[in-house]
Amino acid sequence: MYLYNSLTHKKELFQPNDPNLVKMYTCGPTVYHYAHIGNLRTYIMEDVLEKALRYTGYNVKRVMNITDVGHLASDADTGEDKMLKGAKRENKTVMQIAQYYTDAFFADCEKLNIKKPEVVEPATNCIAEYIEMVQRLLDNGKAYFAGGNVYFDTSKLGQYYVFNDHDEEDLAVGVREGVEEDTNKKNRNDFVLWFTKSKFEDQALKWDSPWGVGYPGWHIECSCISMKHLGEDLDIHCGGIDNAFPHHTNEIAQSESYLGHKWCNYWFHVHHLNTDGGKMSKSKGEFLTVSLLEQKGYDPMAYRLFCLQSHYRRNLVFSWENLDNAVTAYDKLIAKIAALSGNGEVDQQAFDALKERFVNALNGDLNTSVAVTAMYDVLKAKTNDATKLAALRDFDQVLCLNLIDAAEELRQKQKAEEEMSADPEIDALVAARTEAKKAKNFTEADRIRDELKARGIEIIDTPQGTKWRKV
Repeated sequence: MYLYNSLTHKKELFQPNDPNLVKMYTCGPTVYHYAHIGNLRTYIMEDVLEKALRYTGYNVKRVMNITDVGHLASDADTGEDKMLKGAKRENKTVMQIAQYYTDAFFADCEKLNIKKPEVVEPATNCIAEYIEMVQRLLDNGKAYFAGGNVYFDTSKLGQYYVFNDHDEEDLAVGVREGVEEDTNKKNRNDFVLWFTKSKFEDQALKWDSPWGVGYPGWHIECSCISMKHLGEDLDIHCGGIDNAFPHHTNEIAQSESYLGHKWCNYWFHVHHLNTDGGKMSKSKGEFLTVSLLEQKGYDPMAYRLFCLQSHYRRNLVFSWENLDNAVTAYDKLIAKIAALSGNGEVDQQAFDALKERFVNALNGDLNTSVAVTAMYDVLKAKTNDATKLAALRDFDQVLCLNLIDAAEELRQKQKAEEEMSADPEIDALVAARTEAKKAKNFTEADRIRDELKARGIEIIDTPQGTKWRKV
């Protein structure tokens, strides 16, 4: 498998440190609000990556953090604390907010067929690990204490901006406008490892530490949680492209300074879901959730297909029209699968040829748009239905679009509809009831309805006319 490595800016042959186990880390959600569908695009593509690795023969251990403390709103460790913001908004404690939105996040993941990682670790579980890392960084001269906080000293690095070729001055003040400068820092790029002093007098969660009562900086949690469960060598680190700087940049700086060697070999970044107004963001106050899509009548699988139709390294533009197009495509796809008979034996040679196209798409930098095309190629292939169904069932281990189950559900629905209006005697009684209603002879209409009910027939009045079915 070849994957684009954000660290080297090129596609590389994926080779894990241990050929028997891929160690994969995913930046999890900050659980102060619902995940929006832009967040979930990233998790869909990371899910496909994990399943593609398993599909092509690897064992995978995947770890995800849950940020339930200390995620400040700006890149300079300033701004509003997101967890505290959520607690104030809903008049709950921070931990109540964290639990509620953690549960909501995984409920959304389940609706989208996103597999839950083997290990999910809340940031608040690992305070001892953060303190140990901070202390070692202080001991080896890579961190310093100033103004009540512990900072990482970026001047001790040979290279800080590992994901880009920016000059130091270009990003010296951070990547967002309006970032306040922290005068305690020796260098404007330095970042907080542990707070005892911040702009928040009412910070909800604090712990004892050698430097005073405080709480960890945001960046340190992923380094420590990854090392706790995956050891000192990480194969793949995943996240949204907006995490490359400063979050992942800072993770690398502190992790490799702590370990004394390279930490992670491959960085997998998913690009943004944009709207007409730009990147979808919770901070703007208006965002779309899976629940909102469902309320509007959209199947979450249509949104998953919408995401799979685009490559993960391209910005994807969301509009209702684009989503409607995905719904139409998904419905047609399921209808075609439902029409397959499944009779006959699987043609292994034809199956292998179809599978080869699909695997090549996955191995070519997880090209899900080509993988979706390979799925459609199955339906057009000159082979029997049994082979087509076997290939689609096989591909859906990775795509996870509920292809076979949805097709079976549609077949059952079609069968039930075919049973309606299939008996001339019943048809005649239904027609007589309709005529009685037109003539406003409701007594006769009710009599016929009761007779049909006694015979196990349910009457269904629709805008297209009256239908019936056996119950």
